[in-house]
Amino acid sequence: MSIHKLSAGSGYDYLTRQVAALDATEKGHVGLASYYTERGETPGAWIGSGVAGIDGLSPGDPVTAEQMRALFGAGMHPLAATRLEQLGAADLNDVSVRAATRLGAPFKVYASEVSPFRIEVAKRIATRHAAGQLGDDPASAAVRARVRTEVAREFFRAEHGRDPIDAREIAATIAKQSRPRTQTVAGYDLTFSPVKSVSSLWAVADPHVAAQIELAHQAAVRDALTFIERHALFTRQGRNGVRQVNVTGLVAGAFTHRDSRAGDPDLHTHVAVANKVQTLDG
Repeated sequence: MSIHKLSAGSGYDYLTRQVAALDATEKGHVGLASYYTERGETPGAWIGSGVAGIDGLSPGDPVTAEQMRALFGAGMHPLAATRLEQLGAADLNDVSVRAATRLGAPFKVYASEVSPFRIEVAKRIATRHAAGQLGDDPASAAVRARVRTEVAREFFRAEHGRDPIDAREIAATIAKQSRPRTQTVAGYDLTFSPVKSVSSLWAVADPHVAAQIELAHQAAVRDALTFIERHALFTRQGRNGVRQVNVTGLVAGAFTHRDSRAGDPDLHTHVAVANKVQTLDG
């Protein structure tokens, strides 16, 4: 299992562009829902014991892009838009709107999510593409590394009034300037991937055997999530979160993908776990 943070607002671009797309910053904004669903895979499903505490949702219900935007983007009720539509015009006051859309405290979304350094790198790569220097293919890792080094030298010079003296100072500047800006953590992408031989066997096996392999994979995911709910899922209450308390369970969308971004057989499941939990007292 691997894990990546999902940030509120559009901060999850760090996952959808940087991690998933091999640092292809020229790709532009990729919506969180699109990252999980754009390739025509089986629709995601809501899972977790905590789903029972969300009015209108049940475990196994399909995950929609609108629901993901509401929950992971803003920290609102996944069905916020639908619940607002159900309110009559006479009921549209601040109290009723909050009751229909809130799921605990909404996420804080900070401005300037993307660092100026990353923006400048993306602009220069785009300029090279426009000038025909890179052809029609995405920029290679070597090209991206050269552009990052070039921009890092300029940022270092502007900050310190001198050129960097060695590769260590350049690397430190790249690491510092590439770091995503402060952002609320909306959740976590837990990616469950069996070893490559399992995906290879699943890809070439007859349908019956392939189905058994996929069922075994899904059972393993369920076992891992059950362990997390029992032993690793808590929240904090009180001033500065001084009290650690138990919760009803996790709220997550599970998306099973069957190939890698390169098109190779790669059976794996993304579980987008919301950073929203319900305490035992409701």
